[in-house]
Amino acid sequence: MSKISLPSQLRKVVDKALIKEIQNGLELVETELLEAVTHTDPVANVTSRHLMEAGGKRLRPVLVLLTSQLGNGTSPEVVKAAVVVELTHLATLYHDDVMDRAPMRRGVPTAHEIWGNNVAILTGDLLFARASQIVSRLGTKALTLQADTFERLCLGQLHETLGPSENDDPIEHYLQVLADKTGSLIAASAELGAVYSDAPDEHREPLRIYGEKVGVAFQLIDDVIDIDSDASGKTPGTDLRAGVPTLPTLLLRKAASTDPEAAALVEIIDSGLEDDKDLADAVARLRKHSALHEAYLTAKAWADDAVAALAPLPESSVKNALKVFAEAVVEREQ
Repeated sequence: MSKISLPSQLRKVVDKALIKEIQNGLELVETELLEAVTHTDPVANVTSRHLMEAGGKRLRPVLVLLTSQLGNGTSPEVVKAAVVVELTHLATLYHDDVMDRAPMRRGVPTAHEIWGNNVAILTGDLLFARASQIVSRLGTKALTLQADTFERLCLGQLHETLGPSENDDPIEHYLQVLADKTGSLIAASAELGAVYSDAPDEHREPLRIYGEKVGVAFQLIDDVIDIDSDASGKTPGTDLRAGVPTLPTLLLRKAASTDPEAAALVEIIDSGLEDDKDLADAVARLRKHSALHEAYLTAKAWADDAVAALAPLPESSVKNALKVFAEAVVEREQ
């Protein structure tokens, strides 16, 4: 098994002892993750390991390990909590890829492209089941938090699928979807680390708020990267071509009623962008429009709010690392 590297978001953390502690914990998590996705059934064994072995940033386990340093540090319970959140995340990816008809994930073909929709969905279900088995051994607090988070994950996907109603503000609806689909699990990660390291109970709520806001910021920067980066490993405008709602396009549509340039660009986007030249033109024009910069500023505001949520925590290298993590989310290029 290859060594798992810490996410780039933690490169600026100056406490090298803390980084070493997180790295060591991450290796333990990776070992238990491999155990968790290994099945005696030969088919399930291959499909369950597919995405895990393709890599990933492991942001959620890192947050569990990092916030555990506010208490007694890495313990067997903390490692299991980190495994639970990553298994849950992996399970959602199998389901999301089916719903989005995504051909690739983490540089490899998606499970439904290889084995079909039914196998991909059932594999996601298996991973949810395995996460539930592990979390049941951690006790009531973890069970409750996992159940509440799972409900939000499902509601977020449902609301994304249905889209905003006539009376909903599309941007507010979109931000709530992100809070439910991404923010809730990152918030649970930050909380679980505190809970299973016996950190003070009063740390839980600031960490929950922090995690949710970081999660939203992370997804909003993904929206910007889809348009503004050539280093993300995918063709710029992938979401644009697929018609996936993102904050830049939602802001563009909002501006279209008073901005002729925005209205013209919306018309181009709605044409389908099947031709590569049309896609390149739309990306180039959106890069120059104020909607893209406004989307970036919105992501930065969510990250700033995440840092502000940490105010009740005592000053420490862990608090500093959490600040660095949130700030670096909006600086990433992939």
